[in-house]
Amino acid sequence: MEVITMDLMQLLLSEMEREAVTTKKMLERIPDDQLDYKPHEKSMAMRYLATHIAEIPTWVPMILNTEELDFKENEYVPKEIKNNADLMKLFEDSLASGKEALKKAEISQLEDHWTMRDGDNIFFKDTKYEMIRHTYCQIVHHRAQLGVYLRLLNVPIPGSYGPSADEPS
Repeated sequence: MEVITMDLMQLLLSEMEREAVTTKKMLERIPDDQLDYKPHEKSMAMRYLATHIAEIPTWVPMILNTEELDFKENEYVPKEIKNNADLMKLFEDSLASGKEALKKAEISQLEDHWTMRDGDNIFFKDTKYEMIRHTYCQIVHHRAQLGVYLRLLNVPIPGSYGPSADEPS
């Protein structure tokens, strides 16, 4: 039996790159004239959701290079996008930032702890490795939300981990 070993940083980088392919396919499909679309009053506007998805790769360098994010001290203000071209540029820049951070990081950094909080209210506290994995899960989660928005607008959905109803093979 052959034993396969890979550097953990390379695994994280490979996963980021694989997920980016599907994320890009989803973001590319957002129509410029539907950026303010909301499927429900409690839903966020597509512009906000898409911007959030596009920015998530920048969380990797933030996690690697800080000890915490405190929303009480650092209010989240999404980048402004006016159209799909702006969105795609934001995503490509964010992805490049995330990939570069992983390429420069030391494996020992992954053992350090990182916290996401709002003042005294702690949302997450875990190793930087677990928090990076959590960011990848956030991308998938919000990408699924975006898929619902696109489906309701009759925009064909690309396959993610296999074919979709719109792209059977």
